[in-house]
Amino acid sequence: MTTAIQFDNENQSNAIRQDLFQTEPLALRTFTPSQAVLAKSAGCFHWTPEGRRLYDFTSGVLVANLGHNPRRWMKRFSEYLGWKPEHITGEGEGDYFEAVTLTAYNAVTEIETEASKRLIANIQSFKGGNRCDKVIWAASGSEAVQKALWACLHRDPERDIILATRYGFHGKKGLAGAVTGSETDPDRDPHVKFISFPRTECDDITKCDQPLDTNKYRNELEELWNAYGDRINCLITEPYLGGGGSYHPQVEYHQVLQDFCREHDIMLVLDEVQANFGRTGCMYAFEKYQIEPDFVVLGKGLGNGIPVAATVGRSDVISCLKYGEASDTWSANPVSSASVLATLDEFENTDVMENTQKLSKIYIEGLQSLKETGVIAKVRGEGMVFGIECAELGGKTSQEVAIEFVKACYLGEEGGDGIHLLGALAGNVLRVSPPMTMTEEQARDSIALLQRLCGKLAIELQAATASA
Repeated sequence: MTTAIQFDNENQSNAIRQDLFQTEPLALRTFTPSQAVLAKSAGCFHWTPEGRRLYDFTSGVLVANLGHNPRRWMKRFSEYLGWKPEHITGEGEGDYFEAVTLTAYNAVTEIETEASKRLIANIQSFKGGNRCDKVIWAASGSEAVQKALWACLHRDPERDIILATRYGFHGKKGLAGAVTGSETDPDRDPHVKFISFPRTECDDITKCDQPLDTNKYRNELEELWNAYGDRINCLITEPYLGGGGSYHPQVEYHQVLQDFCREHDIMLVLDEVQANFGRTGCMYAFEKYQIEPDFVVLGKGLGNGIPVAATVGRSDVISCLKYGEASDTWSANPVSSASVLATLDEFENTDVMENTQKLSKIYIEGLQSLKETGVIAKVRGEGMVFGIECAELGGKTSQEVAIEFVKACYLGEEGGDGIHLLGALAGNVLRVSPPMTMTEEQARDSIALLQRLCGKLAIELQAATASA
């Protein structure tokens, strides 16, 4: 790309996009055709600098599960930090005010230990969480993945092979990057071996109740055991392939992985960075997929917008790490601890999960109807995280249709709302993951808008073919 993304009648947004283009590399973002400029946000909405309102179908890539700037969450977050209104306005005497410190490196605050106890208790309150009794905090999902793998590798340095599910996404840094993607990607770590993840068997939501033939997956695992035996240390997988195209497998698949790990004393690491805190329709995906992992990796929705992540797992394995081997500047900082506590407060004391179930039905029915336009070929997903796979249409490839769909949703209806989507996963799959606190009326209105925009795009693409 040699010029900044620009749209007609968006002078303020275009100026900001131009500044961005001149001051930051393209590599800092994945490609999103709209390059939305967000001036303010509340609940399930963003506003552009020009004042256009957008339904947020991304939750900031599955982060703002409770919506943007929720008042009750913000009140609790501020209370945990000891912030008062005058601390924000700058009123009062002196240059400083007394509150919880913003940084406590190598020290500890009460809210850190409270966050650890509350998170462990919350996980263990759900079936499948019993093995998770120690928290390693991290500042990002990829760091948390790396710390989980470090702990497993320290348990027995002679077991140096990691199994990872092919086309998974666990991050871009260090070991997290090494277990992402597949063996055909460049710069592969020879200690990582990839295994298959169901895709064709679950490439549309209508297949989710069909039984899965697990023989292929069992055989593949046994072949790896025969090849590497006791060298296999751990197995890491996502509950569903997120960045790989939103494939949500049948429960049987994860049970095969768990059985294999138990039989050979291999650590099972479930990367729930995308899925945690309700996205699959359960608080944690291990509950949805009926397994009991040795480690659960958390992030994104864990802090509802504050950067925080964690690995929660077996204390007997984590104890293999010595002083400093999982430390860094930002992990377990008081701001992130306060955000975790405020988020737990909301999930434990409100009906957000019940609301998620209601929203899920509205979205499944609405997204399925998009197939009638010819723009969308397949729909996948569960809870409040979906992938809609674009079709070839109007002489355009499915990848080109996905780009046009994101633009059409962003521009919305004249004088009305638009919809904020991110660039496609795996080339042609658009993720739909609005905040889980939107009202049923907002859900129906947003789906109706999506249907109108999708229908209009179908007509435009077909008309372009007819006139060509």
